[in-house]
Amino acid sequence: MKMKIAVCDDESTQTETISSIVEKWGTTSGHICEIKSFSSSEAFLFDYDEEKTYDILLLDVEMKGMSGVDLAKRIRRDNKRAEIVFITSHFEFFGEGYEVNALHYLIKPITEEKLLPVLSRAAEKLSVEPPSLVVICESGTVKLWESEIVYVESLLHYIIIHTLKGDYKTKESISAFSERVSNDFYRVHRSYLASLKHIVRISRNTICMENGTELPLARGKYDDINRAFIERN
Repeated sequence: MKMKIAVCDDESTQTETISSIVEKWGTTSGHICEIKSFSSSEAFLFDYDEEKTYDILLLDVEMKGMSGVDLAKRIRRDNKRAEIVFITSHFEFFGEGYEVNALHYLIKPITEEKLLPVLSRAAEKLSVEPPSLVVICESGTVKLWESEIVYVESLLHYIIIHTLKGDYKTKESISAFSERVSNDFYRVHRSYLASLKHIVRISRNTICMENGTELPLARGKYDDINRAFIERN
């Protein structure tokens, strides 16, 4: 299994140590690892904006400038699948990774005994493929992860699938599409299908999505979607 792994820490000796351990883990576990090191969150984001394909992120919590936690929140806007491991010198930061679904916290100094099993657990989780579906659109045939679909919009004989990484237009009815996805999706209106994972606010007449889009909520659906949203989360 090929892995793209980022090590982000403003202490160069720490970065070198972690990268060395990751390289050893890749060799012994049989994983092909592409390891890239960054001295700040800002340096990582400059690279990340070009290619959002990292699998494992090893982030120092207490970096100058943007912290590792704030960096993780930025990453989670368009990458729900990457496994995030925080590295810190202080126990009090442990609660801050909850909202970004961090895999683990490691206390400095980092050793093989601490890091190797965490990398193996990350690889195990990544090997389990999440729900997906294949869509034939204007640019060709694409595979979409359900977790990246924010909402689906009906437009005459087509639908537009709005995802974290872009929009896809395909000739399919919204009813047919809704039957192909899991219960994580809710038909909020005859023209819209919303992912419960990406809803941030529900009012009587509208649904606010994680990307800032507001969708209309059909009359009589408020109680049902509230219940579905609470059960999902």
